[in-house]
Amino acid sequence: MDDQKELYINLTTLLNCKDNTVSGEYFEVMEHEEYEMLVTSPVPKNLEKYYKSESYISHTDSKKTFFDKIYQAVKNHTLKQKLLLLNSFKSSSKSVLDFGAGTGDFLKICKNNNWQVLGIEPSAAARENAVKKGVHLKENLLDVTNQKFDVITLWHVLEHVENLKSTIKVLKSLLQPEGRIVVAVPNYKSYDAAFYKEHWAAYDVPRHLWHFSQKSIHKLFLEAEMIVEETLPMKFDSYYVSLLSEKYKTGKSNPIKAFYRGFLSNRSAKSTTEYSSLIYVIKNG
Repeated sequence: MDDQKELYINLTTLLNCKDNTVSGEYFEVMEHEEYEMLVTSPVPKNLEKYYKSESYISHTDSKKTFFDKIYQAVKNHTLKQKLLLLNSFKSSSKSVLDFGAGTGDFLKICKNNNWQVLGIEPSAAARENAVKKGVHLKENLLDVTNQKFDVITLWHVLEHVENLKSTIKVLKSLLQPEGRIVVAVPNYKSYDAAFYKEHWAAYDVPRHLWHFSQKSIHKLFLEAEMIVEETLPMKFDSYYVSLLSEKYKTGKSNPIKAFYRGFLSNRSAKSTTEYSSLIYVIKNG
């Protein structure tokens, strides 16, 4: 754990953000200059309680609210894009490990397209939902032994991982020599993050423990002898995140304003490459 401690030293307070999803509590978002990464502080000792809410949609398949319906519609579209990305790797055994598999939708579409699938999901409720789809998930990454995978995916998961550096090392150990890790994370360098500041929904404190820039992802994985070979945009995220951020900022849903802000974010990113969320394709070194 010593290598983890360096991520919590020499931090400068940047923002004071509210947990708008579960507790209403405030947490500091602090800057680590060397890694060009933001860190949530403090980390609650009982972090799991901050996930126990119907409002935390990635652990349910809820379609109750307007935001739920938008989330599910975007999710269904992006599932197909994710599968296309995996198929582009042309791996021989077509084995995939999804770390933070949620309710199993991604693994279900992979399984239906001849991939050998395994998933990790700590939430019991999410695992139960996955079973209904014919996808059986393990609870802990350490439950995976004597296996190597062509692809390991983390779709908006790395920001939730407590032991960041040691987890990256474990993931590398589960990767085939020519394998790839696919990491999707929010990007705090995006236009929408800069505009909404402490109200930016993708800070999602305290569940998001880390807030990454492109530099921080490159540095963290290079330390584990892995190389980012491609960076791809997640263009829908700017719209969904702006919808939530607008509500957090004003107390009201403003779909037109949010859509415009999402559009401006994507337009800005055409020249800066700083999209609201980014996918990193990382090759084993």
